[in-house]
Amino acid sequence: MTREVHLSGDAEADKLLSEDPVALLVGMLLDQQISMEVAFLGPRKIADRMGGFDVHRIAEADTEDFVEKCVTPPAIHRYGGSMARRVQALCQHLVEHYDGNAEALWTEGRPKPDGPEVLKRLKALPGYGEQKAKIFLALLGKQYGVQPKGWREAAGAYGDRGSRRSIADVVNAKTLAEVRAFKKEQKAAAAATPKK
Repeated sequence: MTREVHLSGDAEADKLLSEDPVALLVGMLLDQQISMEVAFLGPRKIADRMGGFDVHRIAEADTEDFVEKCVTPPAIHRYGGSMARRVQALCQHLVEHYDGNAEALWTEGRPKPDGPEVLKRLKALPGYGEQKAKIFLALLGKQYGVQPKGWREAAGAYGDRGSRRSIADVVNAKTLAEVRAFKKEQKAAAAATPKK
């Protein structure tokens, strides 16, 4: 699954995200209530503190020890403790259901899983809801060449060609700025809409 991505602004972190699909899933998990770059730096911080990034080691780690590693400054997230537990739950799920092989989410099965099936599997992951699953599916399709039948439709607007909605569309500083502008517009529109 190796593709050169530019999601975190850090060459080593991006290399890890390019090579390890579990790290990519963890980065996406962390992408809430903090900047995208900080979220996608999280897997590298974990790797640095654990002597490498290993789904089995994370899954089997003593929870409090793992949380301590994740909250040590600079923490993996603004809410480091709760997000560390989510990261470990995600890794435990991947070990239990896919033997730690995240790529199995989009490759295993007869017939080979289509876009809606991959979306369903992503939504079953701890910490992944509908929107996060759609964004991740779009990220796979747009930047990793993982394009199961019907992936664009399953990803909804995040799968649109030329869109600038999410991390799935960030390939350089220019597209990052465009995604930020889009998100800012969405927040402003939401704030201007009267609550019922």
